Amino acid sequence: MNEKILPLRNGVGAIVLNKNNQVFVGKRIDNPGKFWQMPQGGVDDGEKYLEAMKRELFEETGIKNFELVKEIEGMTEYELPDYLLGKIWKGRYRGQKQKWFVVRFLGNDNEINLNTSKPEFIEWKWANLDDLPGMIVDFKKKLYEKLLPKIKLIIG
Repeated sequence: MNEKILPLRNGVGAIVLNKNNQVFVGKRIDNPGKFWQMPQGGVDDGEKYLEAMKRELFEETGIKNFELVKEIEGMTEYELPDYLLGKIWKGRYRGQKQKWFVVRFLGNDNEINLNTSKPEFIEWKWANLDDLPGMIVDFKKKLYEKLLPKIKLIIG
């Protein structure tokens, strides 16, 4: 299989901030080591990015009490490492191109529920923005490093 022929999966991500401008991160069920990530996922056929983000956020965290702060301009991308090609997403994609949104969580922490109908995380916490690049799997690190200054501009 020639991975360069594989397309990028269309995806979305949610940068969920609490009142202290800390960001929600979860530890994935399928990679429960030391890595954490923000909620993200694929866009269904015919689905708008904002709707996909709301759906993914609810599916992964149970969060529905939030306000949209800003849609981050442009798309970000990451490529899967060779050892994951052909294993993730039924082998149909070489990585993801993502539209990210900054949202403000308006609820209480006890409203966050990882035990959803499509669980992806086994644990969650609020993290400091500057810690994000060091928490993510290596192949998504550059994506997080590109998002960080954009997030900081938005929240001041």
